[in-house]
Amino acid sequence: MRNVLIGLATAFAVALPALAPCAFAQAPAAPAAAPPREWIDKDTGHRVVRLSDEPGSSSLYFNYNGYTPQGDKLVIATPKGLSTVELANRKLAPLVEENGKFLFVGRKTRSAYYIVTEGQTRVVKAVDIDSKKVRVVARFDRGDIQTINADETLLGGVVVTKPEIETRPDGMLKRDNRFDQADYAANGPDGKPLSFAEAKEVRLNERLESKIPMEMFVIDTRTGEKRVVHAATDWLNHLQFSPTDPNLLMFCHEGPWHKVDRLWLLRTDQANAKPVKIHTRTMNMEIAGHEWFSADGKTVWYDLQTPRGEDFWVAGYEIATGKRTWYHVQRNAWSVHFNTSPDGKLFAGDGGDSEMVAHAPDGKWLYLMHPRGIPDVAGIHAPDAEHLIRPGVIDAEKLVNMSGHDYRLEPNVNFTPDGKWLVFRSNMHGANHVYAVELAKAN
Repeated sequence: MRNVLIGLATAFAVALPALAPCAFAQAPAAPAAAPPREWIDKDTGHRVVRLSDEPGSSSLYFNYNGYTPQGDKLVIATPKGLSTVELANRKLAPLVEENGKFLFVGRKTRSAYYIVTEGQTRVVKAVDIDSKKVRVVARFDRGDIQTINADETLLGGVVVTKPEIETRPDGMLKRDNRFDQADYAANGPDGKPLSFAEAKEVRLNERLESKIPMEMFVIDTRTGEKRVVHAATDWLNHLQFSPTDPNLLMFCHEGPWHKVDRLWLLRTDQANAKPVKIHTRTMNMEIAGHEWFSADGKTVWYDLQTPRGEDFWVAGYEIATGKRTWYHVQRNAWSVHFNTSPDGKLFAGDGGDSEMVAHAPDGKWLYLMHPRGIPDVAGIHAPDAEHLIRPGVIDAEKLVNMSGHDYRLEPNVNFTPDGKWLVFRSNMHGANHVYAVELAKAN
């Protein structure tokens, strides 16, 4: 796994699964010149706007929903709490000020969820985006909430079942109380320090091999009832409820991607349901991960590499039929995270620096990605074509030059509900801010 936790603990840290690579909101630095409010990227011709006012603001991890069901507002984390951005005019307004962690916005109600700690109790709260009224949703003693289902009746989370085993918020074994990249430092077989990416693989493997007992649980938001839906000594993480099916839960086995079977689905409405594996590798060093649901809930998409660091795909698994689609991605266009548009017709990527898994020589861009299927030649079909992987390619269009961005903070692109903008977070001008780029080129 290549992604990087910035982890600067401040008010309303952005929602972070046990090891999901999502940066915490960054504390304001010394006063400096404000980043530009709007500009045309001279390399791409696309308009970029800054949505946040306060240094240290952040949007959510790529697969979390930050938009109201009506698509009119975006919720972001700020050093003071949560704020809303009115997408029609980019008007920014405070929503709530409380020392907590932003989780997500509901897909049914106009509620933004966050979590706070009160003594020894974890408390999930929801704030109404219009009235700003706050209500308590659930209380529990230990663990981490990572997802909410489509009708907002279930919260999903994970917990280490042995309280004596200390883990950090990113799921790693707790060796000290720091939350920065120095924690991943490790030496190679020759005794020399490894690169950050390779050192992190060593630490991930340490955590995986510890075989720490864990449980996935759900909490009924109407009654507060908590029940376990899966238990294992696998490293359970990256929980995501389907955006349309209230009882379909996706999760991952965390660890070095070339070692684990990462992607799984589980039904929470069936007693003793068995997890269903989404992807089975067919070659050594094949990796798959950074999975997400399409907006209609019909497909699971993920980053696939065959093998790692050499050949890149955006791969799709159709849940109802098991059919598979693979779109080939060029090295420079490989991205830490990909995403899909609301209508499912486009992809986006947030790029990556040269030290990441693709080692791309020119990868520090945000991309709009146009998928293109490869048809049968002359309309002649193979006898078993229906059962084979449907191939295609990605034609990548550059949107934003990210050369000034430090990829230890991952941009985490997501489409606005109208499909006209990409929202991302960046430190390209120093402090962390939330930005958006318009998909149509500027006049």
